[in-house]
Amino acid sequence: MENTGLTHGVLPRGFYLREAAAVARELLGAILVKKSAEGITSGVIVETEAYAGHRDAACHAFKHPSPPPGHRTRVMFGDGGYAYVYFIYGMHSCFNVTANVAGKPDAILIRAIEPMDGIELMRARRNTQDIRNLCGGPGKLCQALGITQNDYGRDLCGNELFIIEGKPVPDETVLATPRINVDYAGEASAYPYRFVIKDNKFLSTRRFLPR
Repeated sequence: MENTGLTHGVLPRGFYLREAAAVARELLGAILVKKSAEGITSGVIVETEAYAGHRDAACHAFKHPSPPPGHRTRVMFGDGGYAYVYFIYGMHSCFNVTANVAGKPDAILIRAIEPMDGIELMRARRNTQDIRNLCGGPGKLCQALGITQNDYGRDLCGNELFIIEGKPVPDETVLATPRINVDYAGEASAYPYRFVIKDNKFLSTRRFLPR
C-alpha cells in the first residue's frame, strides 16, 4: 500500500511533550517515515513500549538526574520529539522517540510497524521476501528503514525521519501488556507499558497476548 501524503500531518512538537505511556498509546496507527538517497520507506506503527524516565527501572535514564558525560541518554533529557537510536548486542539499532518536557527523560521504543512505502527497498535491505519479516522487531525495522546511529538526535518534526498522523486506533483493538526482555527491572518489568494493535500480523511477538 503506497501513501501519497508523506509530508502532510507531521506530528507537532506538542504531541511529544507528554508522559511516555500516553504518547506510546497514541503513536499506534501513526506512520513512521524515513527518507534517504535510496528512496522513501514507511510503515504504520503497530507496537510500542513506553519508558518512564527516572521512576522506571527498565529505562536507560533510571536514577540519572542528568545524563552522564558522553552518555547515550543525553537526547532524552531535552524536549520530546527527537530520535534516540542505540545499539543492542553490538549490531542492531533500536529507534526510540523521546517524550515529555526537558528534564523528564521519557522515551518510546518503536517495536514494530506494518510496511507501507518502499517495500522492495525494505526487502533488499533485509535480504528477505517475507513481508512479515521486514519490520517485526526493533532491529528489523531499523534495518528495513535505514535508521542508523547517524539519526541519533534527529528532529522528528523535520523532513527526513518523522511521524505523520494516521487513522485513530479504537481502544477495543489495543492491548497494554508488560514489556519485552526487561526482566532485570524488578517490579517495573510488570508495568503495562507495551501497547499493541492486538490482531495485527506484523507484531514483533505474540508474548503476553491471548492465544
